[in-house]
Amino acid sequence: MKVTPLSIPDVLLIEPCVFEDARGFFFESFRDDIFKKETSLNVSFVQDNHSKSSEGVFRGLHYQMPPYAQAKLVRVIQGEVLDIAVDIRESSLTFGQYISEILSSDNKKQLFIPEGFAHGFLTLSKTSEFLYKTSDFYHPESERCILWSDPTLNIKWPENLKIELSPKDLLGQSFKSSPF
Repeated sequence: MKVTPLSIPDVLLIEPCVFEDARGFFFESFRDDIFKKETSLNVSFVQDNHSKSSEGVFRGLHYQMPPYAQAKLVRVIQGEVLDIAVDIRESSLTFGQYISEILSSDNKKQLFIPEGFAHGFLTLSKTSEFLYKTSDFYHPESERCILWSDPTLNIKWPENLKIELSPKDLLGQSFKSSPF
């Protein structure tokens, strides 16, 4: 596995070793001992989530308040998404900055997103299937959402793509008024 820190160094791009031949491919999508060795992280994942979305669907920007904050390991098994992670750690030098990365079933890239980040993804293909591991269980009472289009964040979105949100995500708060 190749691990690359991104412009916000705590967010890691993970590229698994993929073995391909005429029959198809094989790779270990997650192996705890190698993950911990290659990342130097001592994170335990307790829940796996799987979602399917159609083109233009944006899910996010979600996070959970402490003590239920979640680290995530995310990947796409079908289609393509624009994945977004926003640093919401008020003491961080990169507070309010974001990472965007194309994840797809073709490139097999994964992102490790530590606690203290809001996360979301936009489906760019006709459909996508998105899998992610979390370091804590879903806790609805501590879940928060930042509005995807918040001007403070200035996220660069694809042009000419109609973005569809859930009713919950439509009610996302501005970055400046969000509790962290």
